[in-house]
Amino acid sequence: MTRPDRSEHAPYFSLYIDLVAGDDLMITLPAQSDSALSFWSGISEDESSFRPAPDRWSWKQVLNHLNDTERIFTYRALRIARGDTQPLPGFEQADYALMADADRLPWADLVEEYEFVRQASLALFRTLRPEDYQRVGMASGHPLSARAAAYMVAGHELHHLNILGREYLL
Repeated sequence: MTRPDRSEHAPYFSLYIDLVAGDDLMITLPAQSDSALSFWSGISEDESSFRPAPDRWSWKQVLNHLNDTERIFTYRALRIARGDTQPLPGFEQADYALMADADRLPWADLVEEYEFVRQASLALFRTLRPEDYQRVGMASGHPLSARAAAYMVAGHELHHLNILGREYLL
């Protein structure tokens, strides 16, 4: 799977896609997952409730957000790859975070969920043919290819890991 063209996604998603190194997502995603699992596993239950400021998400909320968003981006990739022409709606991340109430969840459960979500994403992406990745649908009012949605999975995680490194790590 090669890198998507900018015409395959809304301009905003370049923020994520541009963070992904290389042109083979099927090499990048498993390596990223291994690295992230090692990182997440180094955070204790007590540390997982840390917020850099009262108005910022906790580690738990960030990881829950990554899990939710990966599911949504992968779902979009599936629908588009299968030729579904129905426009896909956007979602409001702040509402999802509020409704999830992730701070009540054990950190180890969120880390395990991350692993399962990523395994499910990889299982889907491995089954798609080159022509499936080329299909373009509509999401949040913009064209989106299945390939771009897959790259958004990797880039969205990198985006948040960069924020965590800047604002959460002492």
